[in-house]
Parts: sequence; structure tokens; C-alpha cells
Amino acid sequence: MKVIPNNKVIYKFKNQMNYVETILPGEKVKFETNDCWFQQITSEEQVMEEINYDILNPATGPIYVENAEPGDLLQVKIIDINVKSRGSALVVPNEGVLGDQVTKPIVRIIDIEDGHAIFHGIKLPIEPMIGVIGVAPAKADGEWATDSPWKHGGNMDTKDIKVGSTLYFPVHQKGALLALGDCHAIMGDGEICFTGLEVPAEVILEVNLIKNKAIIWPLVETKEYTMVIASGNNLERAVYEATNQAVDHLKNSLNMDWEDAYILASLSVDLKISQVVDPKMTVRAAIPKYIVPTETIINSL
Repeated sequence: MKVIPNNKVIYKFKNQMNYVETILPGEKVKFETNDCWFQQITSEEQVMEEINYDILNPATGPIYVENAEPGDLLQVKIIDINVKSRGSALVVPNEGVLGDQVTKPIVRIIDIEDGHAIFHGIKLPIEPMIGVIGVAPAKADGEWATDSPWKHGGNMDTKDIKVGSTLYFPVHQKGALLALGDCHAIMGDGEICFTGLEVPAEVILEVNLIKNKAIIWPLVETKEYTMVIASGNNLERAVYEATNQAVDHLKNSLNMDWEDAYILASLSVDLKISQVVDPKMTVRAAIPKYIVPTETIINSL
């Protein structure tokens, strides 16, 4: 299994990027990731003025997937996420949902023991997830800093991007050019104070290719749902984009009129907030797999 070391990083997802490794479809690959601070946060006594903001949110990679071409889908199965034994969480004035109420920055170093994050004596079961993961964006979409989400993926900060889930990305460049980072040991929907439990991690993926199938926004498949992950300048726009794609997937998969698919979505599709603290807001529209399996959605594209 090839290993992508954590000193091979990018700070922007671009249509053309220099890749650091090549894999074949069906291969497993291990990514060594940095936390979003590039391990600069080591003590609760640190002050934010010490942080080098130029190296925040590194994404390890990218890698080139043989035979991936524009118009294909990249399928990424998350096999394992091993996080380090401690991480950090911060509050910073003017960041997060309640940033206007924060009077001073606070750093908390949080230990992880026996599968639990220990915060003020409270044992929180960890559920490691990948904050940043994406591919080369379409040329027309321009460049995207790794702290932003968009149609290529990026900083989606979606808690369902975890072990056992499968992601689907639109391929816009030969080789797809996959990179990832910003793992969290635990994070609530919304990431409301602007950090999860930020940790370095080792991530094992299995990367496959689905030829001649195209999507607009990434999908994440879990045990129960196929979710459209969409972003916008505000929650209303993100909700519109995710809902629009979910209704289209129902319409095409079940061969029904758009209006009937819209009704079915209102009866069965859940809208979930992924994050509200990045440069763009992210939501996911969750289509139950008992209504239509992910494979059927993909085949109908």
C-alpha cells in the first residue's frame, strides 16, 4: 500500500496541480494528515499571535488516479481513520456562530483515551471524520483554498465522511487529483465554534473509478443514506442546491415526474447542517436507501 506523507501538502485545490503519487483504480492508499494548525498548537498557554496563518489547513496530496478522466466519477471508500492521542479545540473572537460573544481566545488541549475524548471530565465517544477532502475543480470554477467547500469537495466538514462511508466526486481533470486533511476526532453538526477536535491522523482509502457518470455536487453514502453535499454563500443557497440535486436524483432514479419527486423528497429526505463556519455554508440532503439504493442513483446518471 502506498503512503502519502504529511509533508506533501497543498493549500489550494486547482484544476492543474502537481501530483505526488500515482495509483490504479481499486488500490488502497494511506494518507498521513496534519491537523488544521499543522501541529502548531501544543499548549493551552499559546497565544494566537504565535500562529503562522500561511500554513493552516494543509491537505495531503494530491494523488493521480490512472484512467480517471473528466466526465467520470471518483469513488472513495473510507477504510480506516486512526487519530493521534490528543487534539485541540479553540474559541476565537468573531469566529463561529457566537463569535460576537467571545471576549478572548481560548485553547483547549484534549486527550483521547480508550476511544473517548476527555473534556472537563466528560467522556465523549470519538467518531473520527475527514474535514477536507476533494479533487481538482472544474477549470470554470477557478481555484479554491483548502478552507473552503465547493463542487470539488474541499472543506465540507461533514461528520458522515467517516469510516464505512463512501464518497463520490466529479472528475474534472485527468487523474482526478485527490487530496485530504483536517481530520477531527469528534465534531457536532455545524462545527458551531469553528473547530472540531483537531487531530493529525492516518487515513486509509480505497479509490475506484466509475466511467462516464457525472454529478454536480459530491455524494456521501452511509449505511442508511445517500447524501448530496452542497455549499453556498448562506444556508438558504446551500439548502437549495442540495435539495435541487436530491430531487433530480429521485426523479431520474425512479423515472417519475419532477413534481412527484419533489413530493417524495418532502416526505422522506432529511436536510442536515454540515457546517456554518467556513467561507461557504454546507448542508447535506439525505436520501434514504430503502427508497432508492446508491447504486441505482449512480446508474441513472
